[in-house]
Amino acid sequence: MRAVLMVAEKPSLAQSIARILSRGNMTSRKGLNSACSVHEYGGSFAGQSAHFKMTSVCGHVMTLDFIGKYNNWDKVDPAELFSKAPTEKKEANPKLTMVKFLQVEGRGCDYIVLWLDCDKEGENICFEVLDAVLPVMNKPRGSERTVYRAKFSSITDTDICSAMNHLGEPNRNEALSVDARQELDLRIGCAFTRFQTKYFQGKYGNLDSSLISFGPCQTPTLGFCVERHDKIQSFKPEPYWVLQAKVNHEKESSLTLEWDRVRVFDREIAQMFLNITKIAKEAKVESVSKKEKVKQRPLALNTVEMLRVASSALGMGPQHTMQIAERLYTQGYISYPRTETTHYPENFDLKGALRQQANNPYWAETVKALLSEGINRPRKGHDAGDHPPITPMRAASEAELGGDGWRLYEYIARHFIATVSTDCKYLQTTISFSIGPEHFTCIGKMVTSPGFTEIMPWHSIPLEESLPSCERGDIYPISEIKLLEKQTNPPDYLTEAELITLMEKHGIDAELVLPTIRSAVEKQLNLISLGKANYHQVLEHTLDIFKRKFHYFVDSIAGMDELMEVSFSPLADTGKPLSRCGKCHRFMKYIQAKPSRLHCSHCDETYSLPQNGTIKLYKELRCPLDDFELVLWSSGSRGKSYPLCPYCYNHPPFRDMKKGMGCNECTHPTCQHSLSMLGIGQCVECENGVLVLDPTSGPKWKMACNKCNVVVHFFENAHKVRVSPETCEVCDAALVDVDFNKAKSPLPGDETQHSGCVFCDPVFQDLVELKHAAMRHPMHRGGQGKRQGRGRGKGRRLGGRPNPKKPKDKMAALAAYFV
Repeated sequence: MRAVLMVAEKPSLAQSIARILSRGNMTSRKGLNSACSVHEYGGSFAGQSAHFKMTSVCGHVMTLDFIGKYNNWDKVDPAELFSKAPTEKKEANPKLTMVKFLQVEGRGCDYIVLWLDCDKEGENICFEVLDAVLPVMNKPRGSERTVYRAKFSSITDTDICSAMNHLGEPNRNEALSVDARQELDLRIGCAFTRFQTKYFQGKYGNLDSSLISFGPCQTPTLGFCVERHDKIQSFKPEPYWVLQAKVNHEKESSLTLEWDRVRVFDREIAQMFLNITKIAKEAKVESVSKKEKVKQRPLALNTVEMLRVASSALGMGPQHTMQIAERLYTQGYISYPRTETTHYPENFDLKGALRQQANNPYWAETVKALLSEGINRPRKGHDAGDHPPITPMRAASEAELGGDGWRLYEYIARHFIATVSTDCKYLQTTISFSIGPEHFTCIGKMVTSPGFTEIMPWHSIPLEESLPSCERGDIYPISEIKLLEKQTNPPDYLTEAELITLMEKHGIDAELVLPTIRSAVEKQLNLISLGKANYHQVLEHTLDIFKRKFHYFVDSIAGMDELMEVSFSPLADTGKPLSRCGKCHRFMKYIQAKPSRLHCSHCDETYSLPQNGTIKLYKELRCPLDDFELVLWSSGSRGKSYPLCPYCYNHPPFRDMKKGMGCNECTHPTCQHSLSMLGIGQCVECENGVLVLDPTSGPKWKMACNKCNVVVHFFENAHKVRVSPETCEVCDAALVDVDFNKAKSPLPGDETQHSGCVFCDPVFQDLVELKHAAMRHPMHRGGQGKRQGRGRGKGRRLGGRPNPKKPKDKMAALAAYFV
């Protein structure tokens, strides 16, 4: 029996496909990464009995990045990223151990069938899967074919079974076009982002310069918004005048006429026209015309139109819309939602899709009428050669989908029904009048066949004021004629829907911000996918263009700096005085805008600080090494806090320290704020951390790990807590001297003082509680329990105190003790 591994793009998709192909006769189990299940069943493949294993990935298996040293912003010239910096593929999500999972499931398999989404990204993931699995699969017998690709557009029994019966091969050219885009976006985006971030970081106090990003797609998109903003800001309203006339056509009923000249921008001329027409007392009918007009049904639905409508009419953002659409797709309710095509292929089963909607209470009558009278072939749209237009594939109810899922499904269903309906037809009547020498017009519309607007009522022809039956030469008395003064209006800001339309139009940079370059790049990438352009040549040519533009950008950065000066304040003019500089002894200013920092305007020096917390002066105490006043960083009352010297934080004073370390990691042997004097013992959760007393935390005393986010609360309401020079005989942690308030002392016999080990002393056992700090941001250097960097070492090694002992039974006891 041969073994067949089948891989889909998402776990839910794998389950749906396996259920269809196995006819529900399958067993399921969790894979070793717990994120992806494996569904197994028996059947036949290539004319012989086979055991099938269907599983999935979770999107891309690999991601592209620079090799280690080129990720150091301080040591690498951004210009090197265009060509010199080597790249490598890394696991997109190391926690999923996806490569190992695929290899475990693929080991010993004879064939692989790839059910990845049928677009360019899906083709790229195909080859990521193959790179992981092929080395562990059974070797092919002779020239036997072992790799297959399934092509499908919806999760229906018919489409999935058809795909299984017509397996093809993965498209390497399409995969290469994605590789090219990934490398271009990485190199171009990182080079520009690193340069402009480093250039502007620290120059302006009220500019959030943590990251000034450049994206090859995002920046041209932002350019659309900026261009519209500039038009609005530079717009100057201009007055104009309009003649408006009303004539009586029935008792107590009047008809408003529109001036054929539309408007004039000269008040005196407008007044002249008013005076001329006021002489006349009657309006004469010059002509009456009636024309049959048609409002065309919509083109079939593609992704851009779906996103545009969702944004403008349903109030749903693009990302949210795509998440819902993909869920509807994997559950079999709609066809694949990522498509540029608005044209149905000739063999598409339109009637079959329409029959699925015949029992929906909202549009059943319309659908049944179409099925009995005959559907109309949808309009001929654009065939991008990818997937059919977005189509409802099975019936659904509001109760099934609920909320936004139903709202999006309802729109997709109504749009589809509209595409096979008739056009809307109406009769347009135009009556031309003359009032003196001036001409006016009145237009009316009357629907003769609503067509598709029955299912899409928001597109219906608005009810117009009824026009009188008249002929050329008829006379109507004028009830009013007046001059209206109006003003030209600026364009509105771009809506999300308009922005989506512009992005589609331009294929998503003066040069870098206009969409022309990105549009040209997309065309080249498309040629790679079609096998009409060489991957390496396109990559080299495009990177050379952007490298030249990068050097021009660097040479012209002063111009951008001048624009920044208009909107942002220089560093010296912002912030508030906080702590004294150790060099000039003047107050440095605390700049709160990200990245928060201290700036000495006299020395023209800027000192970075830990982020995502509060900074305040620390008792006006000074660092014994450089005389800078210390500041206190805190993540909040429930989190951790520690003092730091602004100079030492940026310029580590000892070899075993790194930039960005506070006093709780400083290895100064005698400073009262250092790790040597306040460290108590090894962290109970991470390997490299030390629990350090927070001397500012009383009366709710605590010690916190200087590496991870462990916080230990102890000795609440104690008067004083001090770290003793003595160590515990059992675990070598520093002893703690505690003075309790007499009225609130938990000690026996009215005692108020006790010295002992936080970990081992039975008197302290009920007074200690382990918690985790409420970190505000996972990027905080010690946050989320990550084992980052090296501080003072384990326990109290420095300052004459040895490491805590770590027998297995002791660690188990500590864990039980704190939990």
